[in-house]
Amino acid sequence: MSVIRLTDQIHGPAFFVRAAIMARNLLKNPCGEEQLEFWDLTENGGNQWKVEDMPGDCGHDFSDDGVTKYFATSFELCLKRQVIDLLAEGYSCEHLDTQPAVTVEDWYCGRTDCGCTYQMTVCLLDEIQEVMQDFKPEPVALDPDSDNCSWRQVSHTFSEYGPGLRFISFEHGGQDANYWNGWFGVRVTGSSVTVDV
Repeated sequence: MSVIRLTDQIHGPAFFVRAAIMARNLLKNPCGEEQLEFWDLTENGGNQWKVEDMPGDCGHDFSDDGVTKYFATSFELCLKRQVIDLLAEGYSCEHLDTQPAVTVEDWYCGRTDCGCTYQMTVCLLDEIQEVMQDFKPEPVALDPDSDNCSWRQVSHTFSEYGPGLRFISFEHGGQDANYWNGWFGVRVTGSSVTVDV
């Protein structure tokens, strides 16, 4: 976000406050700095979710030195979710009804010694949390014998979804492919949800 002075005569103070509220990642604890705080563990199989330090055993370096942790999955399905209340985050119904672009991003990788699967589902929800539009790509299988399992980014921008957006549900996770005891499944970090100003 660019810095806008409160005395800016072009946009004025109201624009600054609006930009400060809206031009930010709406997901809390996207990189595991606060362990699993703020995440609803919708599936917590195997040895359950775990936060590890980058790059981890048999891991890969991340492109951003500021990201020092990731969430690791286990030998049964692990999924975690946040539901963002856009009105509680400071957005107005009027602004949301103009259908601003909503961009979601996530990073995932596998280990060098075990295959894994990754999945993601993001839903735009109305005031009663009915789905207006969703993004659910096919699950990704990573095999270290044939694939580059280093960090990959998935992103999607929602548009033209109609008036009424009030909540966003973000869910992701996966598991390992070999059912090994421990945390050999997909790793995720750096998730984000942003709404255009």
